Amino acid sequence: MGYDAEATRRRIFQAATEEFAAHGLAGARIERIAAAAKANKQAIYLYFGNKEKLFGAVVRAKVDEVCDVDALDPNAAAETVGRLFDWYQEHPELIRLLLWEALENGPGPVQGEPERRDAYRGHVREWIEAGYAADALADGARVRAAQDWMFTLLGLIAWNFAVPQLCRLMLDEDDGKAALARRRAAVVEAVRALSSAR
Repeated sequence: MGYDAEATRRRIFQAATEEFAAHGLAGARIERIAAAAKANKQAIYLYFGNKEKLFGAVVRAKVDEVCDVDALDPNAAAETVGRLFDWYQEHPELIRLLLWEALENGPGPVQGEPERRDAYRGHVREWIEAGYAADALADGARVRAAQDWMFTLLGLIAWNFAVPQLCRLMLDEDDGKAALARRRAAVVEAVRALSSAR
């Protein structure tokens, strides 16, 4: 049986996702990724370049995954937010990766920023077309209103997973699953109310 380059890439990518989610870019070790992937370090550099590029590829792929699984549908905002909440609950690595990216990059650019920005612009256009920015606004203001709307929705979801200790402390709930169920219901209801008020 010959060498399966695509299988090796997938194993490296999975191992890198776990390593970066646990340790961030600075704390991640190529040696641990290679060992977990049952690959050699040279394969990592061959397929992905350096550690920074691998981290950028992992973050981009996870963001693309959530967008492909269930993009925010402006015509069913509350239901979509509920499904996204569920996705984030099942895939906690995305929040950890985004937090590491923010901590390690600060206000500077991130790997693949132009492409990621373009993807978000496409989503914003969908929200504008669905009427989430008043027609009376100038074009630039309509874009800003839709951007703010989308960012707020994502924040309503992500904050629950970025600071789970606050869910436990503020909700006075010993059962983490019960706390998240309450938060999911509250987020969906808030988005439903905001959508109907627009």
